[in-house]
Amino acid sequence: MVLFLVIFCVIIALGFGFAAAWSDFKGLIIPNLYSLLILAAFVPAYAAVHFLAPESGYFQGWASHLISFGAVFIITYGLFAIKALGGGDAKLCSVYALWVGLGGIAPFLFFMGITGGVLGLVTLYLNKHQPVKKPNKDSWIGRAQKGKRDVPYGIAITIGAMIAFIYTGYITPQGVIGLTN
Repeated sequence: MVLFLVIFCVIIALGFGFAAAWSDFKGLIIPNLYSLLILAAFVPAYAAVHFLAPESGYFQGWASHLISFGAVFIITYGLFAIKALGGGDAKLCSVYALWVGLGGIAPFLFFMGITGGVLGLVTLYLNKHQPVKKPNKDSWIGRAQKGKRDVPYGIAITIGAMIAFIYTGYITPQGVIGLTN
C-alpha cells in the first residue's frame, strides 16, 4: 500500500513539474497551482513512509527536507526580489527542494544550473538569429526572437528535479525502490 501511494505521489510531483515546464515554455508563466500540487503530493508520501515504513530509509528526516526547502526558498525569494528569477520559478524550485532534501539538493541545483545555462545560451541564439518563422508572440521563442532575454527556468527546475529524484532513489528504471510494504 505504501509503495503504491509513494509511486502515485512521485508521478504527480513529476507530472506537474512537466506541466509547469510546458507552461513556462509556452508563455513564461508557471501557475501557482502546479507548485501547490507538487507540495501536496509530498505530504502523504512522506507521512506514509514515516509512519508505515520508517525502516525503508526512503526519505530523509523531516529536518533535512524542511531545511532544504527553507534555504532554497530564502535564496529564490531574494532572486525574485531583485527580478533575477520569476515568482513561479521560486515556488517550483522550493517545493522540489522539499522533495529532495539535503541529500538530493546538490544534484538538483547542479543539473538545474547546467540546464538553465543551456537555455540561456539558446535564448541568446534566438535573440541573434531568429530561426523560427512565425513563433507565438507570447511564447519563450517569440519573446526571445524579439530581443527579450527571459529564460523558461521551469524547464531547468523540472529537469534538475527529475535527475535528483533518480539520484535519491525516488525513481529508477525499475520504478520506485526502497519500500517493502
